[in-house]
Amino acid sequence: MKLNRVFFIFLLLFSYANATEVETIRIIKLELPEPKSTIEYGVDNGIMRKLTSLELVADMGSGWNLGNTFDVEDEDITAWGNPLTTKEIIDAVKERGFKTIRIPVTWRFHMGDAPNYIIETEWLKRVQKVVDYVRANNMYTIINIHHDDPWIIPTYDKSDEVKTRLNKVWTQIANHFKEYSDYLIFETLNEPRYENSPEEWKGGTPEGRDVVNQYHKVSVDAIRATGGNNKVRHIMVSTYAASTTSVALDALVIPNNDANIIISLHSYFPFEFCLQGTDTTWGTEADKSALTSELEKVANKFVANGRAVIMGEWSSGNQNNIDDRLLHADFYSKECAKRGLMSIWWDVGNYGNNESGLMDRNSLKWPFGEIADILINSRN
Repeated sequence: MKLNRVFFIFLLLFSYANATEVETIRIIKLELPEPKSTIEYGVDNGIMRKLTSLELVADMGSGWNLGNTFDVEDEDITAWGNPLTTKEIIDAVKERGFKTIRIPVTWRFHMGDAPNYIIETEWLKRVQKVVDYVRANNMYTIINIHHDDPWIIPTYDKSDEVKTRLNKVWTQIANHFKEYSDYLIFETLNEPRYENSPEEWKGGTPEGRDVVNQYHKVSVDAIRATGGNNKVRHIMVSTYAASTTSVALDALVIPNNDANIIISLHSYFPFEFCLQGTDTTWGTEADKSALTSELEKVANKFVANGRAVIMGEWSSGNQNNIDDRLLHADFYSKECAKRGLMSIWWDVGNYGNNESGLMDRNSLKWPFGEIADILINSRN
């Protein structure tokens, strides 16, 4: 029902005629704008469908990362060359055919100090706004703790401090999004590791792997403790550095043996072609065999034992080698799909030399739309 406030302003006008005072009353009705609803969001129905993690992942289609945006290591989220995320950008990803968008988020520039580590309300709302753009398209979305590695140090010496902070941060995030449906997935940590250590990308040390497991458990416990839909929300946890090395895969401990835990892994395989940029060719039988072994190792470790897996990041950089990139993307995405591995392309928004961007977020055009179509079709 429309409500308007009506103000009656009584103006006494005095005039004098024949020495007699005449009082005239004029009534003025002022129309004010209808107050805006305090409900800013509401595109998610809040329903948890009682799907297993394997069933959920099977329904997630192909994924796309909103990279180098909320995860920028700066207060200014346009600092790495991408525009602010608009509904039109998310709509374009949906229209292309993607069904899942991962939103990496860096929190450390938008939270207060100990002991409560209060996250800025406006930052939470900003993240929520993009989550709602995704949900308005009936897509899955993932939010995480991303480039917060400077304080998430996996050592026994730092663990108590870090666990306290993780508990505070995840409690706030989880409470803010508690009423969202199972189309929203939490990812506890991105690539938890000891930065600049010799073992950073080699699976870590026994201490590091143990502490990373502790950090996942604290995060999952904090999320579950907020109640509501978060009691059963699907949550992604990663190996040390999200690594697929055997030592990292074998060391991962599922928090509380929780049934709704999804394994999060990153595999830019082969590294020289995908990320390093030192090899511009891919496609020999030896190349295919090596990649098959990489994915088979993951599937045998987890999917074969009833655990869902999301390859949260993979891609190849542009080196003016489109034919090789198309072949690699086709093989990688199809081989993942065959094994029940859901995969999410790492899109940095830029598409120049050795960049993995597929879409120009300013023009909403797709310089590498052929790759996008391959990823989407691999799950159809």
